[in-house]
Amino acid sequence: MTFDAILYRKSGAIAEIRFNRPHRLNAVIEALYDELLRALDDAENDNAVRVIIVTGEGRAFCAGADMKQHSENVRTSDQRRAYLQREQDVCHRIYTLKKPVIAAVNGYALGAGAEMAVACDFILMAQSARLGFPELSIGAFVGGGVSYILPQLIGLAKAREMIFFGEQIDGEEAAAIGLAQQVYADDTFIQDVYEFAGQLAEKAPISMRLAKARLNHAGQDDLDSALQEELEDMMHCSSTQDWQEGVDAFTQKRKPVFKGK
Repeated sequence: MTFDAILYRKSGAIAEIRFNRPHRLNAVIEALYDELLRALDDAENDNAVRVIIVTGEGRAFCAGADMKQHSENVRTSDQRRAYLQREQDVCHRIYTLKKPVIAAVNGYALGAGAEMAVACDFILMAQSARLGFPELSIGAFVGGGVSYILPQLIGLAKAREMIFFGEQIDGEEAAAIGLAQQVYADDTFIQDVYEFAGQLAEKAPISMRLAKARLNHAGQDDLDSALQEELEDMMHCSSTQDWQEGVDAFTQKRKPVFKGK
């Protein structure tokens, strides 16, 4: 596959998708969304890939929509809807992907960039990175499922504050409110991200897939439904080769080697 708006590479069990429009702070255009969807599909369908990292080239993760393109106002109403639908599709794809996705926020993550980060399973931020939702300040509106996901992550009151005021927060504050998992020094950021991803990639793939699906439904089911779903997932895992490998590794006091079978 060839790409222009993103860079895509695989290293062992980790696939990295890097936004590649640094001259525009990785602001999104239709081609970036389309290429991102193609890369996500490839990473999900590649059995060797266990974890996906999404990050940005240069000094931004993604600064949101390309406002220069918006200012030209050349889209028809149908074209504008199609463009906006692409973001919804991308964030939904990230959120429901069967493998964990890490947002490695290396710089500005604003608007659509912040929304894609929130759709990921983990947000890791560099110390100099900033994240925010400026949409209401420019007469726009949030997308990517943020109105659904963000209150679950940080609580309704804090979500209101972030969206209504649109102020950017740094990694330390993002971690303090439960939005970011880790904050790393700028000069070791990508190495630290890969170490985090590497630890995640060692876990049992089938178990991770089931856990992601269950956790994405947290709070939507009652306790009885959750218990029943967990029972079915436990039964499914117990019938896999990975389950037996986990048991054998534990009794033999060694690290398990999972194959996703």
